[in-house]
Amino acid sequence: MINTEEFTKRLQKVLDHYHLSASAFADKIQVNRASISHLMSGRNKPSLDFILKILDAFPEVELYWLLNGRGNFPKKPETTKANTLFSHVDVETDPDQKENQGKTFTDEPFQQLPPMDKKIEKIIIFYSDGTFKTFIES
Repeated sequence: MINTEEFTKRLQKVLDHYHLSASAFADKIQVNRASISHLMSGRNKPSLDFILKILDAFPEVELYWLLNGRGNFPKKPETTKANTLFSHVDVETDPDQKENQGKTFTDEPFQQLPPMDKKIEKIIIFYSDGTFKTFIES
């Protein structure tokens, strides 16, 4: 269940981030201005439709952050270029990748970039939660 008081604090952060008044915010997500007032005062709880309108109008807002404070605001950009250049290898189905699952890695910076005459075969992206994705050139 959503903690309404905490939700309104996060909603206020969204308004402050975009320098919007409650009225301008209501207009932007196309809801009645009174519904924002009722939400901010704690009188009403947010509906699913209300939350979806926020996510639609403000793509930088993460659902889990908005609902329970977990995640980031504004949302960190995703690496979409790697997804278009390489095919994703699923750790669950690739036995070569499964052996690396759960290992911890350091945040040491790259010592040296590879020479330009070499071709990239594989890119592995490590996430802060310990998971990773592997992209192999198609």
